[in-house]
Amino acid sequence: MNVQTKPSEDAVAIVAELGRRAKGAAVALRNAGTAPKNRALVEAARLIRADKAAILAANAKDIAAAQAAGMTSALQDRLLLNDARIEAMAKGLDEIAALPDPVGAKIEEWTRPNGLMISRVRVPIGIIGVIYEARPTVTADAGALCIKSGNVVVLRGGSDSFQSSRAIIELLRRALAASGLPEDCVQLVPTTDRAAVGEMLRAMDWLDLIVPRGGRSLIDRVTEESRVPVLRHYDGICHVYVDHDADIAMARDLVANAKMRRVSVCGAAETLLIDRAALDTHLMPVLAKLHELGCEVRGDAEVRKRDAAALPATEKDWRTEYLAPVIAVATVDGVDGAIRHIATYGSQHTETIVTDNEATAARFLDEVDSAIVMHNASTQFADGAEFGLGAEIGISTNRMHARGPVGLVELTTYKNIVRGKGTLRP
Repeated sequence: MNVQTKPSEDAVAIVAELGRRAKGAAVALRNAGTAPKNRALVEAARLIRADKAAILAANAKDIAAAQAAGMTSALQDRLLLNDARIEAMAKGLDEIAALPDPVGAKIEEWTRPNGLMISRVRVPIGIIGVIYEARPTVTADAGALCIKSGNVVVLRGGSDSFQSSRAIIELLRRALAASGLPEDCVQLVPTTDRAAVGEMLRAMDWLDLIVPRGGRSLIDRVTEESRVPVLRHYDGICHVYVDHDADIAMARDLVANAKMRRVSVCGAAETLLIDRAALDTHLMPVLAKLHELGCEVRGDAEVRKRDAAALPATEKDWRTEYLAPVIAVATVDGVDGAIRHIATYGSQHTETIVTDNEATAARFLDEVDSAIVMHNASTQFADGAEFGLGAEIGISTNRMHARGPVGLVELTTYKNIVRGKGTLRP
């Protein structure tokens, strides 16, 4: 991995200045009430709609550069903004504004025998760094979630989305200023120099959390180098298991949606698991639909016996996040086999079972150890907005603090408040 270990003087100065400004804004945002935060989000949504042309123009520059660099079509899809995606971005901000403010919410309280009253209350984490690639929509989602949860955010988008992210950030900052909050509650690292990433990973004196969103190489680098706590997810190797008790039409449509609705999202299905008892009934209707939609199928021996168009799958395919119209298909021995396969090859992101047997579904939901497990639903619902969170800062496969879509509540911690009456400890 080609990592610049000694940051340039420019990167050191840039990141230090970002930290200084972030710390200055953090106190004001932490103590802001719900009303100014909501005003900022609603105004940002209005500005995004009003200045759509400027965002699209900036995005066109990013797309042109991506095409010139030979970026794959799947990654270009992640980068692309259009009218519908900009409207979805603005709608997400409106939805976050409408959600309850988690800051100040009382989690629990109790009274000790000595009369001390103890409560736990939600507070912002502090200053969050988000390092991401390709998707400029992350700029708005992360900015909005951090504003509402009282966290200052410093965003470092990839060079491929730099123009788009800068256009969106400018609107967020204008909305903050119009609402009486510091513009520096949201900042964008103003350089594509990779040395700035390394400098952020060492910024223990002002960053409280790092959230990386991108490919395996980015996640690996952040995990290996960061001295700041990291909230991450690795590959989205998501599975759909089709049980012999599944409705065939449901299985066909659900697998097609889970794989092909958008192949570039982390919730896209990458592996189809088929119950051995369903090979002669369910397999070909499901695969025929995938072929019709232009999906390449890579299967094991049992699959290829029945589908002449399927290519041979290798061990590597069970561990691959394609982010492309390709799916690996494995035969398993019932729900036990599906659970074993996911435990062996999965990334603990999102898995779903298709079955009309409630007992089988219950076993799958109970025993599969992933951040999101589903029954008769597309893996593409692995999304903060679809969970009713307004948006997400990422899908966490961590086991501590937050798991699954990271929304407002997951961007808070808590403090313990103790009330006494001159109470002394004997």
